[in-house]
Amino acid sequence: MKYGKVYFDDVKVGDELPPLVKGPIQQIQLTRYAGASGDFNPIHQDDEFARAAGMGAVFAHGMLSMGFVGQAVTDWSGAGTVRKLGVRFAALVRLKDVVTCRGRVVGKSSKDDVHLVELEVWAENQRAEKVVTGRATVALPVRS
Repeated sequence: MKYGKVYFDDVKVGDELPPLVKGPIQQIQLTRYAGASGDFNPIHQDDEFARAAGMGAVFAHGMLSMGFVGQAVTDWSGAGTVRKLGVRFAALVRLKDVVTCRGRVVGKSSKDDVHLVELEVWAENQRAEKVVTGRATVALPVRS
């Protein structure tokens, strides 16, 4: 994976991050995420269990969707730049959904030689429904 190299000097409020498309989501991806995260809640693995719980069917872990958003930010800003990432889970991600992660620069500030960029971030499914919304802060280098 090649990370972006973005400089604080070149970023403007209103700039958009390149979209990151994930999916279609498959059951094996949820199983692998369960193994990586230790979250083996059957609501993400067992369709019968999920239906009995009133969820209609299995759905992706919220933190998997948050991870997609984090990847979109890091792909743009570079490794080690993320200072803060906070999200709200707005809708469920189902099997076969295609998730597109997006972001927009909403602010910039500099203090004590630290150059921060504030981002609005979100992920949406193929129906343009937001499944994750949030904010991120990244620290970017300046051109020397």
